[in-house]
Amino acid sequence: MQNQAVELNSVIYNAANQSFEALATLYAGTSSRSFACANNAPIDIILKDDAKDLSTQALHRFSGNPGLPSVRLGIPSPIVRAGRSRPRKVIDAFDMLRQLAT
Repeated sequence: MQNQAVELNSVIYNAANQSFEALATLYAGTSSRSFACANNAPIDIILKDDAKDLSTQALHRFSGNPGLPSVRLGIPSPIVRAGRSRPRKVIDAFDMLRQLAT
């Protein structure tokens, strides 16, 4: 069995969801993978217990199906915002008023 170390970064408490969220980086041998983890827990939980739960979640994700890992392949993807694949047409309001006046 391979020895694996988990490092938790950017641990925050999301008050809207009442959960702790963290970026967990799992180191196994010479490779590392990062996972976004969340643990539904009240804010007064013992942080050691929460860290254990977040680490366990990262280990489960690591040992599971690696279908969508958070690894960048180096292929740039086009930026798509709000479901648009092409830029918005910008309308000049002053030009529109000039055209209406003629």
